[in-house]
Amino acid sequence: MSLLDTRVPAVLLRTDRNPFHHGTLGAVRSLGRAGVEVHVVADSTGSPVRRSRYVHHMHSPPPPGASARQILDVLRRVAGRVGRPAVLIPLDDATAIAAGRLRDDLASSYLLPETPATLAERVADKAELAAVCAAADVPHPLTLVPDSPRRAADDAHRLGLPLVAKWSRPWLLPAGGGLRSTQLVHTARQARELHARTAEAGSPLLLQAYLPPGEDRDWFFHGYADRTGAVRAGGPGRKRLSWPRGAGLTAVGHWTPNPEVRALAERITGALGYRGVFDLDFRRCGTTGRYHLLDFNPRPGAQFRLFADSAGLDVVRALHLDLTGRPLPEGDPVAGRSFVVENYAPFAALRTPPGGRELAWYARDDRAPGWAMWALWARHVSGRLRQRLGTAIPAPAPRSIPRAVSQPVSRVAAPSPTSPTSPADNEKASS
Repeated sequence: MSLLDTRVPAVLLRTDRNPFHHGTLGAVRSLGRAGVEVHVVADSTGSPVRRSRYVHHMHSPPPPGASARQILDVLRRVAGRVGRPAVLIPLDDATAIAAGRLRDDLASSYLLPETPATLAERVADKAELAAVCAAADVPHPLTLVPDSPRRAADDAHRLGLPLVAKWSRPWLLPAGGGLRSTQLVHTARQARELHARTAEAGSPLLLQAYLPPGEDRDWFFHGYADRTGAVRAGGPGRKRLSWPRGAGLTAVGHWTPNPEVRALAERITGALGYRGVFDLDFRRCGTTGRYHLLDFNPRPGAQFRLFADSAGLDVVRALHLDLTGRPLPEGDPVAGRSFVVENYAPFAALRTPPGGRELAWYARDDRAPGWAMWALWARHVSGRLRQRLGTAIPAPAPRSIPRAVSQPVSRVAAPSPTSPTSPADNEKASS
């Protein structure tokens, strides 16, 4: 018999169009295996997630950059199809922020944690996070917010190069504009040029002291703050391999006890009165040994299934149990358990550590998404290679046509498939 109330469905919500978002599949499987009816509101074009046996129905999502009103309209339409109250689980920052703002409007159709309406937006905003950390006495890299291109260049010299540049509200970045949410800056000129694009980015530019990566320096913490504020489920993990290397999302992670990281997570969520699922990123300073909070994601992280304990509890199941009034089982941590994203770390996927392992895509009871991922990944990689090597074949020169004038044929580069975000140091993707 399932511990979860299977009479209450779940609705997973995401506007990010990345087809390789394995966290969505993790949530589908976690709840579906427990007998919960799972609805997914996300882009299904080419997505391996839609092939999962545990998806009850795929719904069309709001467009990228959708307003709160557009998201509300979509969720009301989905609620009409579901037909009964459901647990709502936002899977990216934009939808987590919208759900917080719309909580009262959604109350008749969806179950959500009782957290302040603007708190998700506050912690997801990189500038606000610096202030939050200062108030809670949680270490955070020195961060400056220049008010002009010239000041950006001056601040770059003040912080020292290289440094990390971030846009305060990355969910507002325009698609296809070439702006990255986070990047490593090597010159004052780069900082000045980035600041000049502030209007295009839609939020202020932050310049942040660079904490170099290294062995045993990158950590994360996933948890669920229940209705009393107690942090349940989840735990601390160590990033063993990232994609891109040394900078990006977790490709290989290990569940590793770390009382200091746990204490910092409990301190900041307690100070904020936070309720719900959260995903924190830390980097340990090689000089001081202190753990600095780099990122606060007010939703499940992509590798949350790493922290499935001996009772089968993870943060998504904890959310469903708590919101439906059911007790959370007391399981034991599975130290040494690993999580591997096969397309980013194929060789690591061949090894099973003593603590056990979960793969992001492949599962014996749900194989179709894994097969679909490899087909999609092969097309993605080949497209990227053609783009980098410039091997797009130009069209042949036009032949003369009687009584017509030959027109030159343009050389067009092969189109690039959708690519997951490639974050720089001091950051990970909306994993």
